[in-house]
Amino acid sequence: MEFQQEIRGFLMSRRARITPEQAGLPYVAGHRRVQGLRREEVAMLAGLSVEYYTRMERGRIGGASESVLDAVAGALQLDDDERAHLYDLARNVAPGARRKRPQRTSPITASVQQVLDSMSVPAVIQNGRLDLLAANELGRALYADLFTTGGPPPNLARYVFVDPRAQAYYTDLDEAKDQVVAILRATAGRDPLDRQVTELIGELSTRSTDFSTRWARHDVRRHSRGRKVVHHPAIGRMDLAYDDFALPGDPHVSITTYTAVPGTPSADGLTLLATWAATQRQPQTAPGRVAPEA
Repeated sequence: MEFQQEIRGFLMSRRARITPEQAGLPYVAGHRRVQGLRREEVAMLAGLSVEYYTRMERGRIGGASESVLDAVAGALQLDDDERAHLYDLARNVAPGARRKRPQRTSPITASVQQVLDSMSVPAVIQNGRLDLLAANELGRALYADLFTTGGPPPNLARYVFVDPRAQAYYTDLDEAKDQVVAILRATAGRDPLDRQVTELIGELSTRSTDFSTRWARHDVRRHSRGRKVVHHPAIGRMDLAYDDFALPGDPHVSITTYTAVPGTPSADGLTLLATWAATQRQPQTAPGRVAPEA
């Protein structure tokens, strides 16, 4: 990802969505040549010169101070995720920022898997690239379409944009696609040296014009919490709340849990999911031992 173009696209898309009225500027009759705010209006709201803000919008934000970034974020009415993304972009274009990416070790230790297995709700571990790195039995059952394919870690972004089964699984596929793209955008801004992320974005851009269209919007979102409504192929519709908890040692890998309001049909669905998951278990025989006869 070319960072100057990324900065330009992000800042232009943010100011294009804000009308002068939303920014608290007086209404002026007449035709406006640009959608949203003009550069000079953003500069005025942020307390900057037009020349300085123009340089920022052209990608030259590496030397911007924290107070300047905060002022621009306030003028553009950025939310917390967008503000963090702006800081990531500024940090990654600062002098000396392009250093070699450190080698990471796998965060999925035996003890982490044990924690997953001890949970009574569906739980998966995912990274910013949306690979599902690990899961407990209920988590694998919830994402049965992905975990039955085998091979490398299943990837939610590929599932949402390429796998036709996603159309039936998500009750609002558009919302799922928007969320996936916004998470990948935040991940790419945070770690531009992650070649796997860059390759995934390139792959999806080639395979899906829908992805390319949404990618061009420059929307940003990070893992946190929310609501997911799915139609499981064996259980049916479930309205679930999800929460993300960063793993110690790697804040960009998280455990995501899924719960339902007690006493609701979705809570009953999770109970049925546990029963269904138990029926999917394959008998396992320890090496060197013979399974007992029935």
